Amino acid sequence: MKINEEIPTLVYDNHCYVCMKFIKIINFFAHDKFLIVGHYSDFGLKIRESYLNESALKMFWLIDKKNAFGGRAALIPLIKRICSKRIKHVPIMGIEKECQQGCKTIKEVIKRTISIFSNSEVLEIKK
Repeated sequence: MKINEEIPTLVYDNHCYVCMKFIKIINFFAHDKFLIVGHYSDFGLKIRESYLNESALKMFWLIDKKNAFGGRAALIPLIKRICSKRIKHVPIMGIEKECQQGCKTIKEVIKRTISIFSNSEVLEIKK
């Protein structure tokens, strides 16, 4: 399975309310500069199996030509891509609106927000 090397891909937890809100905010500021894929979608499953490791579900991922940035490590590359004017615009695959976890409480929002900063990983993409 190959992802398009010219289009950065964001992989997020599409069963989490907080994660969906986070991705909607990112997409608003990025103006569709990322291919957005849910962890639990068919394409997300293929991406996890091909490029990511067992910690994939603990954080969101930004995947580009050379690396997969997870969690905290993805924040700086994400901001750089959002601010870049050279990136091609891509259609969004769709952000699911269904929350299957009890993550709408204040406690869960704080927990998930902290997890963005506590989890971090960078993986090299093998060709």
